[in-house]
Amino acid sequence: MIKITTYFKESFKELTEKVSWPTWQQLQQSTMIVLAATIVITFIVLAMDSAIGNGLKFMYKQLF
Repeated sequence: MIKITTYFKESFKELTEKVSWPTWQQLQQSTMIVLAATIVITFIVLAMDSAIGNGLKFMYKQLF
């Protein structure tokens, strides 16, 4: 039981003293970068899905 208590004490100490937390401005900037990357990747996947879907429809029309 002492090991568990020590673990939680050390974890709390690490979170409050040793971790460098980002500033509000850094957090906002990182959030915007992630949001922009998510939107770009979403549109890339949408374009690929549409292209492959249209290609398969064309092939099926030609074959059947």
